[in-house]
Amino acid sequence: MQKICFLILSIAMFCSLETACAQTDKSKRPSPPASASATLSSGANISIHYSQPALKGRIIGKDIEPKEGKIWRTGANEATVFETSKAITVNGKALPAGKYGFFSINNGKEWTLIFNKKWDQWGAMSYQISEDALRITVTAIEISSSVERLTYAIENNGNITLTWGTTQVPFTVK
Repeated sequence: MQKICFLILSIAMFCSLETACAQTDKSKRPSPPASASATLSSGANISIHYSQPALKGRIIGKDIEPKEGKIWRTGANEATVFETSKAITVNGKALPAGKYGFFSINNGKEWTLIFNKKWDQWGAMSYQISEDALRITVTAIEISSSVERLTYAIENNGNITLTWGTTQVPFTVK
């Protein structure tokens, strides 16, 4: 009887451990993790870690974020993380080396890009404006073909683009 109880207990523990490990496998999420990185000519290593939401037939701003005028984590799941190994400028404004939560506000053609000191947070639920290290305003571009999943690209020359749906949001780091 003790052997049967031990066997049942062992199986239950194994199953719960397997379930717990499966929940930490972020690649199985509907919005899987992705990253973009580059080394600039200045030697600064730039990286963006984010989760990639998909349109799945939904309309941005209506059925899915970003909603116009609302703070967005600029990705899905945890807040998007922007990291730089050296001090840089973003569209000409200084940003010290470090990790930042990367947020945005879609205001139609103009977007506000936000580098927040609190990078380790879920979504935008605990976002606080008082933690902003830098805000810049950029102009979004309408592109002809739709991109299903949110995608970031970083070029070695410092050009960065966020592309999703038919919107592209470019900015430059140096």
